[in-house]
Amino acid sequence: MGSVRNPVGPLPSSIYWRRRAVLLCLLALAAAIAVWVVNFRGGGGGHGASAPADSHTPAATITPGPTPSGPHNGGEPGGRDTAPSDSSGGSSGGGDNGGSNGGAGGGSSSGAGDGGSAAGAGTAGSGSGGAGGAVPSPGQEVPAGSSLPTCAPGTVTLSLSSVRNSYQPGQDPEFRLVATNSGAAGCKIDVGPKSAVFTVTGAPGASHVWASDDCPTTGSHLLQVPAHSSMSYTLRWNGKTSSPQCAKPKGAQAKPGTYLVQLQKSGYGSKQASFQLTDD
Repeated sequence: MGSVRNPVGPLPSSIYWRRRAVLLCLLALAAAIAVWVVNFRGGGGGHGASAPADSHTPAATITPGPTPSGPHNGGEPGGRDTAPSDSSGGSSGGGDNGGSNGGAGGGSSSGAGDGGSAAGAGTAGSGSGGAGGAVPSPGQEVPAGSSLPTCAPGTVTLSLSSVRNSYQPGQDPEFRLVATNSGAAGCKIDVGPKSAVFTVTGAPGASHVWASDDCPTTGSHLLQVPAHSSMSYTLRWNGKTSSPQCAKPKGAQAKPGTYLVQLQKSGYGSKQASFQLTDD
């Protein structure tokens, strides 16, 4: 212990004390540096490689574009063109288009009576829409011996219209019968001149002008009515008078004026529509 307190050496003791003081300062400085390094890495090292979990840099904000106001698809829905359904009714018929198409389609046998003939079923402009307002399809003729059941009045409904509101000289009036089947099975209906009787009378006098059963040349005329669908049948009148049982007078040209066409079929009641014959 004496050597610690009193340094022994060839140099004066003050030099040894200075050396000891310098060494102690160096040791204290090293300890201070060590403490600082530990504190820096533990609590104050937040500026190192990684940031705190809740300090993520937010992503750049993306401003959405304007919301489109129209439909995404500029074309027709379903990618296809859809013709509008004809929902008109009454005696307006299908206008000129219906008249021009009256001679096309099924049910083309003649002999509807003296002065009348089956003009087929027009495929457009029917005055009475079919199921759901759709244009009815032409009636398909069925053979007399067909096993297809006969249409029942409770399942099949009938409607009548004139293809045009008015007819000029030289234009034969056309009357369209539409049968709509609400049943789950197809059936056949007789539109022959004795079964479905078309009668033309003057209005308002109700005088007899023409009827399909006045002088018929054929009997039955069977047409198919598909299930859940409609069929149309068009009858053309030549504009000339007739009398029951082929009696006279007959064959005279009907005069201009307002007329009624009436359809009568057993079990289905009576249907009628009006039309005009003009002189120009």
